[in-house]
Amino acid sequence: MRLASAFLCLGLLFAAPFAEASTRYIVKNRRIEPNQPLAVALEEAGLPPEQTTALIAALEGVFDFRKSRVGDQFRLVIREGELDFFGYRQSAVDEWQVRRDGDKYIGSKRAIEVEKQVALVSLEINNSLYEAALAAGEDPIIGMVLADVFAWDIDFYRDVRKGDRARALVEKFVSKGRILRYGEVLAATYEGESVGSKRVFRYELPDGKASFFQEDGASARKAFLKSPLKYAHVTSGFGSRFHPVLQYVKAHNGVDYAASIGTPVWAVADGTVTVANNTGAGGNTVCLRHTNGFETCYLHLSKYGAGVRVGARVSQKQVIAYSGNTGRSTGPHLHYALKRGGRYVNPLNQNFPRTEPLPKHLMADFHAKIAPMAQQLDAVSVAAAGVGAQQ
Repeated sequence: MRLASAFLCLGLLFAAPFAEASTRYIVKNRRIEPNQPLAVALEEAGLPPEQTTALIAALEGVFDFRKSRVGDQFRLVIREGELDFFGYRQSAVDEWQVRRDGDKYIGSKRAIEVEKQVALVSLEINNSLYEAALAAGEDPIIGMVLADVFAWDIDFYRDVRKGDRARALVEKFVSKGRILRYGEVLAATYEGESVGSKRVFRYELPDGKASFFQEDGASARKAFLKSPLKYAHVTSGFGSRFHPVLQYVKAHNGVDYAASIGTPVWAVADGTVTVANNTGAGGNTVCLRHTNGFETCYLHLSKYGAGVRVGARVSQKQVIAYSGNTGRSTGPHLHYALKRGGRYVNPLNQNFPRTEPLPKHLMADFHAKIAPMAQQLDAVSVAAAGVGAQQ
């Protein structure tokens, strides 16, 4: 809806120069429909074939319309029966234009001014991160950004409680006052009833790689993530259960997460792929071998991630597959199993160690760089406490 409104505003801008009383203009706004190539869409909008050919030729090398997507918007301005202007919008920062110049058509990509800002985001959770983001006037995608930052310590379905608070110092890419996307999280805190207080800072190491560390230099990373999915709830825990298909009590050597088909599945730790095929009852399955005798398996998948095959190395947080409903399954979900020393263990009650802390010789530089970020986070906290005291 916001894209359509923005395009309407552009239409008003386009219309201003075309208001000459002696010239007849026709403006047509359309969207690309399913299974509709651009040429067909233009034809159905009433553009003659020769003008369609000229229009697409003007954008050769500028935009390949074979990459058109359902929902893309376009505008035709017809002057005295001839195409005078064509605008094509794919996103808030991706717009192309064709203008008539005498007997020729000239195509170009419209320049969109984008500004990078660093801003504080404060969320109070009363129901979900999604609703908390909306209430704060933020794009709900910020919830996924924070879930990524705290993935080693917080399961954002099981661990979140009403009244929890999150704050983040984050990059925002803005155009005309509208958030296009979030960039890097520079610092973040989470204060939760079940997880306590978490506070992390992004720091770039001498090799150019960035990671998150706690204020004392301890790594925010752990050997294993708390969950193979960013958002999902457990529908069946570890241990014996009545099997819904086999209709008898059977050991359940893992946990089941509710997940719609196509939900990205993370590798919970660095590892090597040992299984990447259909295992019958387990459906499409990926298993990984990790260090210290750990193995993980992910079952009932719809498809595998790029490059996932037996023998391939994968990294923590790499998308190794997509959840599905294959094998002996009563509905879309992910079955996740963890082995330690060849024996199944409950993945929900494991306490994995953190990775290597920040080297001591970097601590002075680290504290100097995070000091201003810590002050900004604390300023929000103090301000919020002051408002509460006045009430």
